[in-house]
Amino acid sequence: MTVQPPRTPAADQTVDRAAEFREISLPQGHPVVKSGKVGVLLVNLGTPDGTDYWSMRRYLREFLSDKRVIEWPRAIWYPILYGIVLMTRPGKSGKAYEEIWNHEKNESPLRTITRNQSDRLGDILGDDGGRLKVDWAMRYGQPSIPDRLKALKDDGCDRILVFPLYPQYAAATTATVNDVVCRTLLDMRWQPAIRTVPPYHDDPVYVEALAKSVERHLEGLDFEPDVVLTSYHGIPQSYFKRGDPYHCHCMKTTRLMRKVLGWGEDKLRVTFQSRFGPEEWLQPYTDKTVEQLAKEGVKNIAVLNPGFVADCLETLEEIAGEAAEIFKENGGENFSHIPCLNDSDLGMDVIAHVVRRELGGWI
Repeated sequence: MTVQPPRTPAADQTVDRAAEFREISLPQGHPVVKSGKVGVLLVNLGTPDGTDYWSMRRYLREFLSDKRVIEWPRAIWYPILYGIVLMTRPGKSGKAYEEIWNHEKNESPLRTITRNQSDRLGDILGDDGGRLKVDWAMRYGQPSIPDRLKALKDDGCDRILVFPLYPQYAAATTATVNDVVCRTLLDMRWQPAIRTVPPYHDDPVYVEALAKSVERHLEGLDFEPDVVLTSYHGIPQSYFKRGDPYHCHCMKTTRLMRKVLGWGEDKLRVTFQSRFGPEEWLQPYTDKTVEQLAKEGVKNIAVLNPGFVADCLETLEEIAGEAAEIFKENGGENFSHIPCLNDSDLGMDVIAHVVRRELGGWI
């Protein structure tokens, strides 16, 4: 239990003066103005509104039209996107989403978990006397970043911390969130002050939370994994060669996890998943590694996804589903997917820690 020190008269006077300076004195007939609040906006990748063809098509069109995601020239990519991808992929992706869909709430797990993270963060931080507002948005799909930024501003938030929920920086994730934030500001007459959360791939609180989640999960298994894979979402090799730091961030996260867990490189390995298109992506590939391990006689493995703060299609369907099937079809016996930190106590400790650090001087 944390014991708060007794307040002094001087401290109370300081608080009273701060509140007095925040008060707005408006002349008669002046439009109502809301200000003086601080907003926190958690932003995750995105989610379709449904698993049907048209919902999937809308989502994929927005996602795959992003120049940060697909860096090919538009003249080459758009005929492929509109002529092939958006004709065939929505049906396939819809079936995959259907396998993991939260039918009770009629939404994807990513939407459910991100909302829970926002709600829990608000409870953890408190409202600072009504000044602090916590909200959430998706880069692709709903609720959108522009809508939620404007809602926070309309509610009186003239300072907003935007938190792209990606521990490792990549242009296709963190940067594209920041792009939309900056474009949204272009349409605002009274712009809020903006801070964005930097990558936290090597933050001790984050690394230790990952290590603890691994230890707790393994304690509940009836087998001991011979190998544990840290599977990160991949990016094309060409992006890495142009200077994207993502690969280095992933490698450092796993290296620091090994140090905390006391494991060697053979026990905790790095792989990359979710390839798309004909380009060569970061290697080793997760699916190929899982297949090779099984063929080499490894019987027991576990996989976690340190780059995802919430379980989603790529973790639940691609890893817990497809990767497990690949392993067992090639001779493996026991496979376990270690859940993301999600809105667990460990996960919320990380998010709250980063937010408190980045709000320094604002609350």
